[in-house]
Parts: sequence; C-alpha cells; structure tokens
Amino acid sequence: MYLKTPILVLLILATGLSSCGKTAQVQAPAPTQASAPILTPSPTPEPTPEPTPTVQTVTFSASGDNLIHEGLYNQASRRAGGDGYDFTAAYEPMRSFYAGFDVNWLNQETLVNDAYAPSGYPCFSTPGDITDALYDIGFRVFSLSNNHSYDQGAGGIASSMEHWAAMPEDVITAGFYNLESYDNLAYQTVNGITIGYLSYTEQTNGIPTPAETDYGVVYLNQTDVIEQQMAAMRPNCDVMVVSCHWGVEGSHNVSDAQREQAQWLADHGADLIIGTHPHVTQDAQWLTAADGRQVFVAYSLGNLISAQAEPDNMIGVILGITFQKTTQPDGSSEIALLEPTLYPTVTQYEDHYSDIRVYPYWDYTDELGAAHGNFALSRAMIQQVLQDSISYPNVNLDAA
Repeated sequence: MYLKTPILVLLILATGLSSCGKTAQVQAPAPTQASAPILTPSPTPEPTPEPTPTVQTVTFSASGDNLIHEGLYNQASRRAGGDGYDFTAAYEPMRSFYAGFDVNWLNQETLVNDAYAPSGYPCFSTPGDITDALYDIGFRVFSLSNNHSYDQGAGGIASSMEHWAAMPEDVITAGFYNLESYDNLAYQTVNGITIGYLSYTEQTNGIPTPAETDYGVVYLNQTDVIEQQMAAMRPNCDVMVVSCHWGVEGSHNVSDAQREQAQWLADHGADLIIGTHPHVTQDAQWLTAADGRQVFVAYSLGNLISAQAEPDNMIGVILGITFQKTTQPDGSSEIALLEPTLYPTVTQYEDHYSDIRVYPYWDYTDELGAAHGNFALSRAMIQQVLQDSISYPNVNLDAA
C-alpha cells in the first residue's frame, strides 16, 4: 500500500515530461522598450525678401484753346432743338482718344456761365451746357486764366466761378485767384500721385482787373506772386503743372519772352509747362532746371476747336505724357516725366461754318479737307505746317 502511491506519481510526471517525444520549452517575454522618436528636419528658413520700390503712374493729356465762337453755340442750340445747348457732336470724334488717359486737361478760352447771354468775339460768354459735353468726353481739369477772363467784368468772373463750383467734385479748375491771399491753389490726386495746377496769363486784352471783384487772374509779370504760389505748392504735390497764356497770336515762332519765362518757371519748381494763346502750333522742348530736373515745355498747343478762318488755326496738337512716381522703401520718392508726345488734331467745318467738329489727325481724310469751308485742307498741308512749326521729334501722326 505504501509503495504504490509514489510509483503512480512518478509515472504521471514521466509521461508529462516526455509528451509527443519532445521537451516543452517556455520562453520568457522580451523586456518592453520605449519607441525611438521620429526626428523631422526643420525647414530651411526662406530668405527675407529685399524691399522693392513702389512705382505709380498717371497718363496725362493737355489740349489747347477751346475757343467757342458764335457758330459753335448756335449749332449746339439747333442740336438741342431750342431747349438748351448740345455741344457733344463737336467733340465726339475725340472720345476714344481721351479715354486712353487718366487725366485730361483743357484750356477753356471763354467764360462759361448762364448769367450772361451767349456771345462770341471779341467778348465771349459761353452757355453752361458746354461743360456737360466736356465732362462727358473726359475732361476733368480746366485752365481759366487767359486774355478773355475779364470779358464780362466782375459779374462774369463771379458767374463763371459759381458755374464751375457746381460741377462734380472731381472737376479741377485753376486761374481765378483770391487777390488778397493768392492761396486758393488747385490739387488733384490720381493713382497715388498728387498734381498741383497753376494758371497764368500774359494779358487780358487791355481790360484791367475789375474793382468790384475779390478774384482775378495772376499776370505772368507778377513774378513775386507766382514765386509765392509755387513755393507754397511745391511741398504739397508730386508734379507741378503750370499753364501760360502767352506769345503772339497767329505766330508759330516762340518769342524770347516765352523762352525766358519758361526757364524761370522751371528753375522755381515747375515740372510741366503748357503754353496756349497763339491759336497755332509752336515748338516743344526739354529744359534743365537750376536744380538739375528735366522739365518739359510745349510753347503752344494751338486750338482744340474754334471757328477761326485761317488754315493754320485749324491745326492743333494735344500733349500726351506719363508721370511716374517711384517710392523707395525708406519713403523717399522721385518723379519722372516719360515720353512726351504731340498728337495732331484738325478742326473741320463746311460752308458757312456749318457742323464744326474736331478730329484726331489719323482719322482726318483728304476728302474731309476738300470739303472744308473757306479753303481746302489736305493731310500733306497739315503735315507741312507741323514740320515747319515743331522741331521736337516726337509727333505722332498715326494713332494714340
């Protein structure tokens, strides 16, 4: 009895240890290890870009004498059917040209108002409806200082100023100044460029400044006043445009007085000088100011439109130019005047001064010239007048 139990235990142990003829092996689990971190390389920092200058531009046009004779306002009355005046047709051929510029400037040769009856030469008064047409065609800046500024006395000055003040806010005028302070200066900002406008005349047809007015023109011989105005304007604008109503009517020759005045204006801060009054074309050129700036002067743009009677009065030029402002990262800036170009225009009318209108030269035909009232006007004749009166090389006869 006592021997059987140990034998049975031994047999069970032996059988378990030799199961399937193999020895069972138990492997201990490997110790757990922490995962190694995945390293992402840091991106290479982009280099800080160098500050670059900012460049802004304004394309600018200047047109000559808008001389509204009786024939022009009479045809405008007929087109309006007796209810006001419709001047649009007179300028319509120029619409696409003016659309190509940011700013269009015009010498408004005659007083504009509705307080006085319309009148032509020698003492002009033009119906206020003309500014609707001028605004519609693209003009925004008007020079009002010329030899006809005093044609209707103090009342003409006041009514004209009142009319212009009622125009849209983007209309700029220069030429009638406060005769005590001379500080009502005209500025316009377009595309980040501020343009200052001054307008002066050589004479007012012998009519003195009316005693009853507080406003009037500044004459070109009032150099102390002009110097005062230019000094006040210069710090507040990028480009200073000065218009001068000067020279000899009907003469293509630039006078010594015009040249001397232009150089004086350049030396005192003008960037662009626009000449009007002779009613015919004169030369244009670059000047070097006392401080080394390059200043451009067009001595006479001739007429934009009129009902004058001589072939040369039919031929004008429009100045096109680009103002470029380059501003450095430190805030300093400089102005450049780029590619001044003269674009010829032709005033057309038929017999008895009918249907007066203005064309760009490239749209003017010899057929139109053959039908011109009072005289024939061929393209070849127009080119000859331009060649004889303008030595400045950049005259564009093709298209803007």
